[in-house]
Amino acid sequence: MGIHIIKMPDIGEGIAEVELVAWRVQPGDVVAEDQILADVMTDKATVEIPSPVFGTVLKLGGEVGQVMAVGAELIRLEVQGPGNVSGAPPAPAKAAPAVAAAQAVPAAQLPLPQKTALGKMPAPQAATSVGDAAHAIRQPGDKPIASPAVRRRAWELGIELQYVAGSGAAGRILHEDLDAYAAHGANPPSGIAGMRYAERHDEVAVPVIGLRRIIAQKMQESKRRIPHFTYVEEIDVTELEALRARLNAKWGAERGRLTPLPLLMRAVVLALRDFPQINARFDDEAGVVTRHGAVHLGIATQTEAGLMVPVVRHAEARDLWASAAELARLAEAARTGKATREELSGSTITITSLGALGGIVSTPVINAPEVAIVGVNRIVERPMIRGGAVVARQMMNLSSSFDHRVVDGMHAAEFVQTLRGLLECPATLFVE
Repeated sequence: MGIHIIKMPDIGEGIAEVELVAWRVQPGDVVAEDQILADVMTDKATVEIPSPVFGTVLKLGGEVGQVMAVGAELIRLEVQGPGNVSGAPPAPAKAAPAVAAAQAVPAAQLPLPQKTALGKMPAPQAATSVGDAAHAIRQPGDKPIASPAVRRRAWELGIELQYVAGSGAAGRILHEDLDAYAAHGANPPSGIAGMRYAERHDEVAVPVIGLRRIIAQKMQESKRRIPHFTYVEEIDVTELEALRARLNAKWGAERGRLTPLPLLMRAVVLALRDFPQINARFDDEAGVVTRHGAVHLGIATQTEAGLMVPVVRHAEARDLWASAAELARLAEAARTGKATREELSGSTITITSLGALGGIVSTPVINAPEVAIVGVNRIVERPMIRGGAVVARQMMNLSSSFDHRVVDGMHAAEFVQTLRGLLECPATLFVE
């Protein structure tokens, strides 16, 4: 038997260090060749680190959230043969009696664990009866599990499910649990009375690691180095929405349904032809602004891990449906954590939208080193005066931010007004 040390590999592109965001194995695990050992994050994407050999995990080289240099020891394995380092491996630690006992119980009989706020798994607890369960109050952040029918009945009875412990599988709240809770009437058991208005003193420390750390660093750097100014304009998208509805009615089943975003992407592409200084990246250390002919559109996308910006490359060469298809593909890759570094870098201008949650006005932060970002607010129907008559129109605001070091206010306003003209007369999107 020998020891094989796997070091943090060189991921390329001059990256000197990465952040360890997840372990896929633990000491004592047997790993196969090419099995994923850990996930690490660069400044752009998450990268999986596979094992080059078969062996047993002896030691992990770092903790989640730790920044590790390329070449640092990532993991230590016990392998058949001499390994790649000299010295006898340490004896593996014996399993604790409680762990050994737990392993003897069939998995189907074990209670389902729930993650805490810090991702740690609490020790399994014995199931309680309905009567005893009524005394159990969930920890802050734990969500009650119940069917829609139980939730509706609880709402009708004025019962907060947070204070009802369930007797079903994995703590699921059943109808009989509601009956047991309601049976206490005006004299609920100790621990429940007054919980709705009880003082809370709990605190949860959430480490800022992984993608959240990258987002924090980039946003801080962008606001610190870039003098932002935001320009807001309202746009009448009634005709645009009518066109979109007709296109979806005719081609939706065959080509896929369009959202307003591909139409906005096309408008941005056309407007940038007259304002090349906005389709640019600014290297402020070198003092060079690079204007790009290609339009690589970053699309801010919310994922469970945080905000990511996949890039629709060469948007100028895509029609509406090609843009929509690429948008859907990239959004799915980002949300499932499968987006590559290349798909998350190289944008020349970014569009950000919160859809129906877009609000009235926003002040989007520029995705450095770009010099502009176009923010989409929600579409609302409002009364407007047209030809002296009050009519209902669909209105949408664009909230766009610019780098005032290289984009003058007048040019930014003209750019947004050009977008407005294209979107309010959508036929011009297809006129060359």
